[in-house]
Amino acid sequence: MCLAVPGKILDITVETPLERSGKVSFGGIIKDVNLAYVPEAKVGDYVIVHVGFALNLVDEKEAKSVFDYLAQMGELAELHDD
Repeated sequence: MCLAVPGKILDITVETPLERSGKVSFGGIIKDVNLAYVPEAKVGDYVIVHVGFALNLVDEKEAKSVFDYLAQMGELAELHDD
């Protein structure tokens, strides 16, 4: 199953508009994510990520709620796959 998962931006590593990327934490699992679709996002923001692309911003409370729900469902295992 494909999921869009919330994560917290830890670092923005590339600042050009089409190549904007950064490190995003998904409950302690850190992945490189393309941030080109959310040019307004900054370090500390939460984003919804699907197949390596941040699609939109989400508030912290909602992100944590979704993450907790996914953990309860056991749907977070695919985050460990590279």
